[in-house]
Amino acid sequence: MILIVDDDRAIRVALTLLLERNGYMVTSADGPMTAMEVVRNHPDLELVLMDMNYTLATDGEEGLTLLKQVKVFRPDVPVILMTAWGTIDLAVQGMRNGAFDFITKPWDNSVLMDRIETAILLHRPQPDSETPQSSFQHPKRGESLTCGIGQSLTYGTGQSLTYIIGQSQGLLSVLATVRRVASTNAPVLITGESGTGKELIAQAIHELSRRADKPFVKVNLGGISTALFESEMFGHKKGSFTDAKSDRTGRFALAEGGTIFLDEIGELELASQVKLLRVLQDQTYEVLGDSVTKRADVRVVCATNADLRQMVNDKTFREDLFYRINLIHLHLPPLRERQEDIPLLVEHFIHQTCVTNGLPIATASPEAIQYLQSLPFYGNIRELKNLVERTLLMSADPSLTSPTGEGWILSAMNFQEAYQQNPVDGGNHSPHLGGAGRGSALTLEEIERNSIAASIEKHQGNLSLVAKELGISRGALYRKIEKHRL
Repeated sequence: MILIVDDDRAIRVALTLLLERNGYMVTSADGPMTAMEVVRNHPDLELVLMDMNYTLATDGEEGLTLLKQVKVFRPDVPVILMTAWGTIDLAVQGMRNGAFDFITKPWDNSVLMDRIETAILLHRPQPDSETPQSSFQHPKRGESLTCGIGQSLTYGTGQSLTYIIGQSQGLLSVLATVRRVASTNAPVLITGESGTGKELIAQAIHELSRRADKPFVKVNLGGISTALFESEMFGHKKGSFTDAKSDRTGRFALAEGGTIFLDEIGELELASQVKLLRVLQDQTYEVLGDSVTKRADVRVVCATNADLRQMVNDKTFREDLFYRINLIHLHLPPLRERQEDIPLLVEHFIHQTCVTNGLPIATASPEAIQYLQSLPFYGNIRELKNLVERTLLMSADPSLTSPTGEGWILSAMNFQEAYQQNPVDGGNHSPHLGGAGRGSALTLEEIERNSIAASIEKHQGNLSLVAKELGISRGALYRKIEKHRL
């Protein structure tokens, strides 16, 4: 059952008719006292849809008080707030106090129903059997593999993600949530260090969703300036500005019906954040040079390696936008916290590299795996992949490329030599095998600083090349340079 709380009878009637037409049982209340009677006496309550004001006051205090009371008695019941666009700040306060979502008046019926269905679905108990089980099958020799994290994770529905490798609890927990939220249209925020596979998780959400047959559009917001944001995201008409020599289709239009993946959301300037919030809130936008409002039927998935909560505190990221994109939060653990996944990843990357380069399939020795598990891998899976490729190409003997040749075993020394040869890695991480790492008392922070400094020196200050070599964005590199006072 859904409870509607609003002092306006017309709104209660309109919402009741809408929800009943969509198969929901509905009850309504005209104020906090009546609402709390329903909350206390109806154990089948699934959702509360409530206004923020019930008298002539417009400060929202009545709504915030009612929200807190509802969460005390029924913490498991999601609450969706209704507010005017000009009072979104009230909704943000409500989100801080436990509200699930907010919607602005006047609402769009389809948008409202989508939010309601998402809230109810995500708060229903899920059986333990929905946790995905990992299974790895070796491809046949010469068979091409999908590039990515790499392993097949199969769900009870028979769907599988053939590009994700891992059996660690942290990864499986993320994938269980992916499966649970994929069928909804809820916005998802994926966080984690560079190279942890955020884009692949976004792709998994898309492929397991009802939008799988529609476009999956990737946008790197770190590479879009404020001046070009509207044109890039929403498109423009010919002549709408000086250099607009032809019409341009925006990214939201390209993703129509599908999923748009907004990578490096933390790099977005404040001026652009306002424009993005509007389209996420109302699901409408206008093409530059065109006065016609277009509707965006797009699932939004965002990713960042930045601490958005800290950015909100620092006033460099809008709090209302943060709550709008953070309805579902997935955090990918770094590779150093997924050491049990390293053998599977190494096996996959070895096979992939050997097939691509016409080499007999190699294997890594147990000592090599132990060495790799000792490394911090600031670049995470991306760095591991590069190290495996570099080791194979440095260790390969031309005579081994014969179709009848036998594979070879990669030793710990093979990996250490390839690791130390790269100035970014510096060879200081390993507690084993002697070399530069022997007896090193450097902390991870000092190793990171030395790695960045070495790369900057190597590329003579070209930060684009430094960021590429480190496997991080330019924005992340700037933050690390400031952090280490380089």
